Amino acid sequence: MDSMLIFVSNFFMLIGVLFFLIGTLGIIRFPDLYTRLHALSKVDNLGLGFLVIGLVLQARDLLVIVKLLFLWALVLFSSATISYILSSHANENGEVPLMEEE
Repeated sequence: MDSMLIFVSNFFMLIGVLFFLIGTLGIIRFPDLYTRLHALSKVDNLGLGFLVIGLVLQARDLLVIVKLLFLWALVLFSSATISYILSSHANENGEVPLMEEE
C-alpha cells in the first residue's frame, strides 16, 4: 500500500512538473504580454496544484498539509492579482494585444 501511495504521489508531481515546463514554453513562445500572462497564470497554477497534491499524499502531519494548501491558495490569489495589475498597466500604457489579420 505504501509503495502505491508513493507511486501515485510521484505521478502527480511529475504531471505538475510537466505543466510547469509547458508554461515555460508558453512564456518563451507566445508573442505578446497578454498571452504570456495567460500561460503563466493558468498553467503554472495548475502545475503547482498537482505538485501540492503529490506532496500532500506524502505528508504525515496535518499541519504540513494545511501549510501546503494555504501556500497553494496564496499563490492562486497572488497570481491572479499580479496578472490583473500587469495587464491593466500594460493596457494603460498602450500595449495592445496582437490580433490575427483576417
